[in-house]
Amino acid sequence: MTGNPHPDTRILGSLRSADGTGVVRIEDRYHADIDDLWSALTDPGRLQIWYGQVEGDLRPGGQFRLYNEADDWDGTGRVEACEPPRRLLVMTRETDESWQKGNGVPPFDQAIEATLTADGDQTILVVEVRGMPLDPIAYYAAGWQIHAENLAAYLAGREHGDTEARWDAIVPPYQDLAAGIG
Repeated sequence: MTGNPHPDTRILGSLRSADGTGVVRIEDRYHADIDDLWSALTDPGRLQIWYGQVEGDLRPGGQFRLYNEADDWDGTGRVEACEPPRRLLVMTRETDESWQKGNGVPPFDQAIEATLTADGDQTILVVEVRGMPLDPIAYYAAGWQIHAENLAAYLAGREHGDTEARWDAIVPPYQDLAAGIG
């Protein structure tokens, strides 16, 4: 088949493996200055609007809890690096209780690294998520892209779109990408 069978599929991510685990890299340009985007990524009140609830010590070495209502995912995390407004690295892990009520894979440690680069009055954000199992990597990639799109909608003052429809549109292209890694 030629052409894109899913015309509404702007894919922001790339997939690879490292040390036997999956790596999802999402990159997008945001219509926000670097300080505003940094705040949206690190201020618990703003994070709650587009991503999930975060409570705890958000300084380097600090521990926190995270609840993502859209995914019904509850986890713990630790801030590994925080270099405002350019780089944030956190480690997260789903709780056993959260995993037991869901249909996902057993809990695993994942590193989430956000790197921000100012470009005029816009900012380029790269989020790299490392450590997930390879088999479901396409689903993780689709989820991270939806989070990135929700962030863009939030920054633009819009409601985010239909998550289920977006999921259905972007999972197949990510599955195609996932077929090429091993």
